[in-house]
Amino acid sequence: MGKDYLKVRVPATSANLGAGFDVFGIALENPADIIEVEKSDKTTITVSGRDSQFVPVDPKKNTAGIVASLLDKPVKINIQRGIPLSSGLGSSAAPAAGVAFALNEMFSLGLSKEELVRIAAQGEKAASGAAHADNVAPAIYGGFVIVHKDRIISLYPENIGIVAVHPEIIVSTRAARAILPRKLTLADISFNTGNAASMVVGMMKSDIKLIGESMENRVIEEVRSKLIKGYRQVKKSALDSGASGVTISGSGPTMIAVCSMNERENIAKAMKQAFSDNHIRSEAFITTIGNGAKIIES
Repeated sequence: MGKDYLKVRVPATSANLGAGFDVFGIALENPADIIEVEKSDKTTITVSGRDSQFVPVDPKKNTAGIVASLLDKPVKINIQRGIPLSSGLGSSAAPAAGVAFALNEMFSLGLSKEELVRIAAQGEKAASGAAHADNVAPAIYGGFVIVHKDRIISLYPENIGIVAVHPEIIVSTRAARAILPRKLTLADISFNTGNAASMVVGMMKSDIKLIGESMENRVIEEVRSKLIKGYRQVKKSALDSGASGVTISGSGPTMIAVCSMNERENIAKAMKQAFSDNHIRSEAFITTIGNGAKIIES
């Protein structure tokens, strides 16, 4: 039998990782959203916590409400936000993934993780304008995921230090997609493919150096970096402080660095200082590659 109430923790995520545009994603140990779901006659949404005043509570406009509608399960949804909005950390994906996961458990729907990702991606389409699964997939699976066509491959690298620094800059996902070029040269495609292949091997081996060295993406990262004031200085400061690689998290403006676990604090401090030098306030999340959505109370 299903349950009448569930509380789920769903993680922030980082997509692309430089090399794997619309293909790679990781779940972060923190920050996270807490989502409560309770059986009801109709779907209602309340939102509290971080940036909650900017999140629509109309179920037709909220990624979590859309997922409940797709599954035809009316529920009360309470989202306690911990993931900053419009950050490139999967803030619209987390509620969609969390509610898909919760409803599958609550109503014993028996859906596979792949099916949950597909449904959650449809929910996220409301926010980004396209049903991309590179954030919802790691939010459900955890670890590192490769999303290609209808296939999802997951790996669980260990002890990978991640520093995610979120500056007070507004970058909309739609705008960040709109500026992308429609064509790449063969040389750029070859470079990006080589880095993507190396990234997968790095994740399989939990090889921090190889992961970091594989994070560079030609053209896409170069174009999007112009939306982030201080980008070059922040990247250099992280590398100078021991990071093995730095890139834009999703469509930005958050920047993520990969490093050993014991170097995270120093790298976070350096990245925040570089943003500060450019008159940008920022917040650092000292984290690692973590787990997907999980029930914390029922």
